[in-house]
Amino acid sequence: MIHLNRPRLARLFGALIAAAALSWGTAAQAHCDTLDGPVVGDARKALDSGNVNLVLGWVQPKDEAEIRSAFQKSVTVRKAGGPARELADYAFLETLVRVHRAGEGAPYTGLKPAGQIEPAVAAADKAIETGKLKPVAAMIGESVEHGLHRQFEVVLRTKKHDPNDVQAARAHVGAYVEYVHYVERLHDAARTGDSHAAAGAPAAAAATAHKH
Repeated sequence: MIHLNRPRLARLFGALIAAAALSWGTAAQAHCDTLDGPVVGDARKALDSGNVNLVLGWVQPKDEAEIRSAFQKSVTVRKAGGPARELADYAFLETLVRVHRAGEGAPYTGLKPAGQIEPAVAAADKAIETGKLKPVAAMIGESVEHGLHRQFEVVLRTKKHDPNDVQAARAHVGAYVEYVHYVERLHDAARTGDSHAAAGAPAAAAATAHKH
């Protein structure tokens, strides 16, 4: 088995993570509707502090008025405390997540329980919290290297066949297409990460400042 260069893998997957973090509907969409996801986390902070700005980064400009209105209603009702506070909070969480997902072109099917975040997404969030990318890069690197080897070995295994065996030839072509597309997707994702990092850095920095 051929072993890929780890530093180069780390750089590649750093770009992949940047692509996911800086585009709508990728990692965020994967867990934006869970009770322990980043959208709900920011919503709770906004409600506790009374600062709606903490969640506006999750919605598009055209939806800002709706979120401001829902936020103000929830802040007013939650002052009653007890069940009223819980209902007001939950209503705002649902509104925010629904509007956020609609902005991504994703359906809203209700808030999901905590603990349903995929390991890779959780690791990506953890890397942002700690400022250390190495653990998540290593996790993704191992998964992708395994996938590359698996598909590459199938291509090599099916390459040797009787030229007159059409069924075997089709098996090889299928394996080849899957392998090339897999490599192509990785390469395209890495290039997308570079373009987002260059073009989206000012916006990302502004969004971070806006949220915190």
